[in-house]
Amino acid sequence: MRTLPLAGGPEFDRIRAIIQALGPRAEGLGGDVRYVDAGGDLIALSTDVSVEGVHFRRDWLTLEEIGWRAAAGALSDLAAVGAECVGLLVALTTQSREPEETFVSVMRGVDAAAASVGGFVLGGDLSRGEAMSLAVTVVGRSRQAISRRGARPADGLWLTGELGGARAALGAWVAGREPDPSARERFARPIPRLPEGRWLVAHGATAMMDLSDGLG
Repeated sequence: MRTLPLAGGPEFDRIRAIIQALGPRAEGLGGDVRYVDAGGDLIALSTDVSVEGVHFRRDWLTLEEIGWRAAAGALSDLAAVGAECVGLLVALTTQSREPEETFVSVMRGVDAAAASVGGFVLGGDLSRGEAMSLAVTVVGRSRQAISRRGARPADGLWLTGELGGARAALGAWVAGREPDPSARERFARPIPRLPEGRWLVAHGATAMMDLSDGLG
């Protein structure tokens, strides 16, 4: 059975347990993106979950920023493999007492992030729960499959943007301070770098990893 090599740590231990439980049907699991052959083009699929109290807090972000950040995190997986964005689907969970404007504002942010890379909101689901969460599934298109497995010693390493802004904002909030505006922007509205990913693939990149600031 062919699976991607996995690092250490609790999350990867859980993935290994799932792979073992699924057996031969788990072939190819372990990466953030999975490809489906569509007769010429490859359809790139990935999903990402953003949970209130774990990935964001409402006293830190506006509702539209929550939607943007969740969508950008998932879209970043397409950027990491140089894929174009077709669109995304969102499963949005909130408490039952939330007003309609909560759903609308969050989805405005999701749509803005999708539009920034040429994608659309394709659909999704609404549900009730104890805390807000967004499960964002992205659909992309690519001519070739790129994964983490192609990297070799002495290969070049390319970094887009600057690292550390989102972490600085998080540190300020945890310490009870308002973060620097530029750091806050990096946390609240991270940029899914799909054009840069496509450029790297077009210029010969054989393996990619998402190191987008603020999307961990």
